[in-house]
Amino acid sequence: MHLLLAAISGVLLALVFPRYDAWWLAPVALTPLTLAMVQEFVPARRFLLGWVMGLVFWAMTCNWIASVLEVHGGMGFWGGWGSFAVFCILKSLHYGVYSWLGGVLVRHWYGPPAMALLWAGLERTQEPLTGFGWLMLGNAGTEIPIALRLAPYTGVYGISFVFALMGICLALVLLRKPRTYTAWLLFVLLPVFLPKVPEGLKAVSTAVAVQPNFPVLGEWTDDLYRNQKELLSSLTLAAGQGKQPGLVLWPETPTPIFFGTDADLQGRVREITTTLQAPMLFGSIARTPTGQALNTAQFVNAKGETGGRYDKVFLVPFGEYVPELFSWVNQVSGEVGAYTPGQKVVTFPVDGRWIGAFICYESAVPHHVREFARAGAELFVNLSNDGYFFETAAREQHLQLVRMRAVENRRWVLRVTNNGITVAIDPAGVVRQSFPGFQAMAGTLSFGWRADLTPYTRYGDWFAWLGLLIAAGCLIATQWPNYLPEAIRAERRST
Repeated sequence: MHLLLAAISGVLLALVFPRYDAWWLAPVALTPLTLAMVQEFVPARRFLLGWVMGLVFWAMTCNWIASVLEVHGGMGFWGGWGSFAVFCILKSLHYGVYSWLGGVLVRHWYGPPAMALLWAGLERTQEPLTGFGWLMLGNAGTEIPIALRLAPYTGVYGISFVFALMGICLALVLLRKPRTYTAWLLFVLLPVFLPKVPEGLKAVSTAVAVQPNFPVLGEWTDDLYRNQKELLSSLTLAAGQGKQPGLVLWPETPTPIFFGTDADLQGRVREITTTLQAPMLFGSIARTPTGQALNTAQFVNAKGETGGRYDKVFLVPFGEYVPELFSWVNQVSGEVGAYTPGQKVVTFPVDGRWIGAFICYESAVPHHVREFARAGAELFVNLSNDGYFFETAAREQHLQLVRMRAVENRRWVLRVTNNGITVAIDPAGVVRQSFPGFQAMAGTLSFGWRADLTPYTRYGDWFAWLGLLIAAGCLIATQWPNYLPEAIRAERRST
């Protein structure tokens, strides 16, 4: 029965996210797991409960990984699904740790908030420990305006805390625990007292965005590359003619673009920027002095002059490099071999303003995206290629992450992709415009500028790290009586 409850929590947690989109289940997702944790006293079995929940969750939400490895990684059915099974087993360890430690905390009056803080803190450790941060519980808040009020202060982790606390307290109510345990539910009212996220903001400028819909399968040839450059150029000039855009955007593409060494491409970009009198930002491949590949956002100003580039810092596991633990897995995007990560955040000037461009998977790394705003970016651009995801839920999941980054930093985001989902997102996380998917097209996206810094932008993941520290302190407090001298324990029992 305990394992069944844990599995039910895994199902509920998965249903919260795209494409199930039952976001209203977020406050109760952890309730079944908590019911099982309270009644399980063996630490190893508690760990198993969380691990089972994680297995179910990742199997339901990220099964697209198997298809990507099967087709684009060339691993075949068994190789793709076998590698995905190993992924689920390892990623679920985080939830096992939560259940193991949370089962200790839940037996104390301070347990509910400590458990919720532990959950949020462990979420923060996913990316640095596993190299793949994805689908935090708080991301469901993109559909709940009141919950979103926390994001500019605590990041997504504060919303995760609230949802986790609600699920934990509900379980304790069902178990008829004393009010000293369940009164912590009042903490969920905190967002009500925070300012609303900005709504109804007016866009003041437009960008020409190109969605080329390049195929991700097939052999790369010189003729294909030449035709794709022609398509990018013609779509851009046609969409921008007579519109005086403030910016021109091309996405990250499956066909490698080598701007630094391609004179023909340099000429095309110069023609676009000088004709439309607008700066241009686009995905390209650069090289280090030793010849290693860099996934790059290349900037060219309105005069056709190269204005710098940003080299992607957080690379996609299996897409741009293969973790050592998975050395048997083939890299998905193998056009130029493994990539080398960049070293710093770069922003680009546009008419006295500044823009920051994070590339594809980097939208899943909140503490990295905020660095662009801290460096002065007043507009975010997300260049992405989600073509490797086929038509799976990964596309909507990725968009949800970008929407949360917009709210955390109170920035407009222009998300430009190879085949969708290409959108303009306002600082409230609302999708204002969207291109139809899987169509080769270009159009305009409206946006605005913001220079103010949110508390989250300024101070980062303070909430998650402080929460983890508090949870650790509470765990120590639960064990402290076990280390007191027997005489003191006896005296305390007598009094």
